[in-house]
Amino acid sequence: MAGWERVLADLAETRGQALLRYAYLLTGDGAEAADLVQEALLRTFGRTTRGLTLESAEAYVRRAILTLHIDGRRRSGRWARVRHLVATRDVSDGPERAVVDGADLRSALAALSPRQRACVVLHYYEDLSVAQVADVLGCAPGAVKRHLSDARARLEPLLDDSREGSR
Repeated sequence: MAGWERVLADLAETRGQALLRYAYLLTGDGAEAADLVQEALLRTFGRTTRGLTLESAEAYVRRAILTLHIDGRRRSGRWARVRHLVATRDVSDGPERAVVDGADLRSALAALSPRQRACVVLHYYEDLSVAQVADVLGCAPGAVKRHLSDARARLEPLLDDSREGSR
């Protein structure tokens, strides 16, 4: 087995689920996340990969996932075509309203632009600083702060109303 094949096998075995979760947070769809990870793996390992370690391969694949997601969303106007399909939340007065379930969070994240969503995932899920997010996305820290601020402003009304019912 060639060196890159071993790195690919180790990456898929040890970090495959983490990569899939990362892609899922970006896309909000399991099938689309799986496609994104597969495409990122193909692009990363589709060319000569001499000297690639498990850590550097994961970094390359994560970057490819992020780039593919942002580029794909930019090219397609998918969100504009499916915005009307997002279900509205049922209003109920129970103690379960105090907890924002996964479906509410996915719906709220789907309301963000690709850049805002990438900033939120990198900052809050990947636990990167603003400067690190700026490096990953190739933009200024001020732009990241603006995307995070805009994202929080959009997410707050979508997520806070579930908490108000339990107060």
